[in-house]
Amino acid sequence: MLELDETDHRLIAALRADARAALSDLAVQLGLSRTTVRARIEKLRASGVILGFSVVLKEDASADPVRALMMIGIEGRGADRIKRQLLGLPEARAVHSTNGRWDVIAELGTDSLETLDKVLNRIRRLEGVATSETSLLLSTRAPGR
Repeated sequence: MLELDETDHRLIAALRADARAALSDLAVQLGLSRTTVRARIEKLRASGVILGFSVVLKEDASADPVRALMMIGIEGRGADRIKRQLLGLPEARAVHSTNGRWDVIAELGTDSLETLDKVLNRIRRLEGVATSETSLLLSTRAPGR
């Protein structure tokens, strides 16, 4: 695995903010030469640290106007079964195992609060779900934005 230094981390953050930034703009922003920036990007790509670049469309960002994190406490040993059931829900964006007070955190996305309420009720009725707490995501900022 490639050891990343502070310059690599700063370059990655700059690329996350704008993957289409010109090498010369990145060089000025990072205080490096254009050649150094190009070499670092190639090194990060060749080593597999950077797998590729993507485009985020406006419709992708607005596909789930209502987003929430549902923390779930599970009684007994049904965690694997409940995670499978959660992953089968069309509104589930991700399911995380965790430690501490909650056993599972489900990332949910819906088109309305009414739909979210129905999904939350469906999840609360799953056998083995003992407790839950849900937080709406009001805004999201990604690194470098």
